[in-house]
Amino acid sequence: MSYGGSAALQSAVYGQLMGDPDLSALVGGAIYDAPPAGTLPPLYVTLGPEDVRDRSDATGGGAWHRFTVSVMSDAAGFAAAKAAAAAVSDALSDAELSLDRGHLAGLHFYRARARRDGALRRIDLTFRARISDAA
Repeated sequence: MSYGGSAALQSAVYGQLMGDPDLSALVGGAIYDAPPAGTLPPLYVTLGPEDVRDRSDATGGGAWHRFTVSVMSDAAGFAAAKAAAAAVSDALSDAELSLDRGHLAGLHFYRARARRDGALRRIDLTFRARISDAA
């Protein structure tokens, strides 16, 4: 197994989201690795947890990365959050990202969960990425 591509994947996902014009129209630059301290915008995106499983084979090291991107909204309903979640999904599903380490063999939408989180509306989108490691 190789965890070597994890940081490269995170960086590429962040760059893909920051560069997406449809998502930018909805959240501007409010895309965070971790939300900053202080007042947050009414709609924002955060990179979330990651679970990695070995997928090495005879050709070399590799791993499945299952990671979450969360959309948070303080709106009374889910409409704004769902629009932003759709933009996240469109930006990442089957994207061909260039990694600093390893090769992205595939990136696919896995599942989503929408719920109330206190006063916020939260949508967690989970994606699966297969990375072949090339150190």
